[in-house]
Amino acid sequence: MDDLEYDVVVIGAGGAGMRAAIEAKAQGARTAIVCKSLFGKAHTVMAEGGIAAALRNVWKEDSWQVHFRDTMRGGKLLNHWRMAQIHAQESPDRVLELEEWGAMFDRTPDGLILQRDFGGHRYARLAHVGDRTGLEMIRTLQDRAVELGIDVLMECTIQKLLTDDGRVAGCLGYLRQSGEMVLLRAKAIVLATGGIGKCWRVTSNSWEYTGDGMAMALEAGADLIDMEFVQFHPTGMVWPPSVRGILVTEGVRGDGGTLRNKDGERFMFWYIPDFFREETADTEAEADRWYDNKKDNRRTPDLLPRDEVARAINTEVKAGRGSAHGGVLLDIASRRSPEYIRSRLPSMYHQFKELADIDITKEPMEVGPTLHYMMGGIRVDPDTQATTVPGLFAAGEVAAGMHGSNRLGGNSLSDLLVFGRRAGLHAAQHANAQRAPGAVDPADVAATERRLAAPLERAGEDPYALHHDLQAVMQDLVGIIRTRTELDEAARQLGDLRRRYDRVGAKGGRRYNPGWNLALDLASMLTVAEAVARSAALREESRGGHTRGDFPNSDPEWGRKNVVARWRDGRIELTTEPLAQMPPDLAAIVGSEPKATEQTAVESTAPAGLGGHR
Repeated sequence: MDDLEYDVVVIGAGGAGMRAAIEAKAQGARTAIVCKSLFGKAHTVMAEGGIAAALRNVWKEDSWQVHFRDTMRGGKLLNHWRMAQIHAQESPDRVLELEEWGAMFDRTPDGLILQRDFGGHRYARLAHVGDRTGLEMIRTLQDRAVELGIDVLMECTIQKLLTDDGRVAGCLGYLRQSGEMVLLRAKAIVLATGGIGKCWRVTSNSWEYTGDGMAMALEAGADLIDMEFVQFHPTGMVWPPSVRGILVTEGVRGDGGTLRNKDGERFMFWYIPDFFREETADTEAEADRWYDNKKDNRRTPDLLPRDEVARAINTEVKAGRGSAHGGVLLDIASRRSPEYIRSRLPSMYHQFKELADIDITKEPMEVGPTLHYMMGGIRVDPDTQATTVPGLFAAGEVAAGMHGSNRLGGNSLSDLLVFGRRAGLHAAQHANAQRAPGAVDPADVAATERRLAAPLERAGEDPYALHHDLQAVMQDLVGIIRTRTELDEAARQLGDLRRRYDRVGAKGGRRYNPGWNLALDLASMLTVAEAVARSAALREESRGGHTRGDFPNSDPEWGRKNVVARWRDGRIELTTEPLAQMPPDLAAIVGSEPKATEQTAVESTAPAGLGGHR
């Protein structure tokens, strides 16, 4: 077993992990990055549209206050107000810092960083590099990390956080290529492991997203909150089946694309919620006049927050107005020239051309909801990103609070930069205040080794079959629209899967063995899946990414509290706790939520007189 020691270990090499490691190194801490895959192959590269920041390069009227307001309203006021405030205030500096490190952003005619429209943002504020922004971010951060000489452990999966008297002492994992164990002793650990998308069948997430960080933090004593809030991005590919779920960037709609049902109707005008009506065009004619006169698309209901658009698409498909393959049509060809599309959306052009044999400069795309992002996760202090476990920090998608019940597009990349930096800074400060790492218990290490080796020593349940069944449960019973009956059935089936997991086996040895790797990942997936299903059953209202068909209205009482998950005696316990109260000056910026807002249920159809549907 490799036995290594650092001041700060960062688990995860996406945008948040790299930014945390860069900051920790800058503070003088001996720092290592651990990545489950290859260095630079992070899921951040799938964030295509841009980085949200009130740079004011396109709209001088923009400000951090407006960005803060948009974020809070997009999250249906369940966000931690302080995280949303810090994010809005610091995002511009983080984008400019990225530019100083070599990021090549698209430009305005006078040389400033260009910004595009995105759903839920009042002004065009997404700094972008075509539709490959996440890729450019990772390239820039990767170059910076290499320049600073930060140690990197590639293809290393961490499976256990080690503690000493309740504080972080290190972590234990294995190298995927050889199967050899790795012990990392550390004074502080930053979790930046991303989300949980591989628990669902249709997802934009890559294979690494198995909830490792959340499950390990929970077991180590950290709190999870808001686990019921998962985001279905409204536009993923639906055809052919082999690519179902692959992301279609919101930048298509930000650059003028419109959503239509099979009859060619722009159905999003039927689904504008009261909370957003004051800043959204009411009719197609009004939106087109704004678009034609101002060359600006920000008021179209096609750019409502993602939860609203995903529910509307789901409703159109359920009502029989979907496209040939079970989605809807996304059209940009009729609004923009082929040259513009190929210039602004090069990845989307090639993606559809190569994977679906569709030329998006000439014909519409078929799209539908795909599991995309986790708003819930590890509870952190908004200023330091510290968890409830001393020495453990978290940033990025693995951490909760910033986005409330629904994340606005583009806020993810600025979230990674803002809170990745803060996590690295405070992890280094914590480490520098410690004389030595905590003591690692050899018995704990030995027990973890035995647990990891167990699947190799039995010929039991097939991990691939178990994963298939887990995805079916989450896709069918814990999807866009939820009910008590289905959630209770999901909890029952997850319990059955947990019992089956105790018999899971993997053929072969430790050297690169995908079956064994999946068997180990399944432990984390089953834990976080249970937390999602049970939290969703507890929250009896509809809000943001959580829609209950049996409780279609938002409830002001539920809007004032989080659902909290804790690990007690080997099982998940749930409770509710009040939100942090927003200061009056910030509350005045946001405004108040309507007393009762009904979210679009599966059975809903277009209002009479709009499209002729009843």
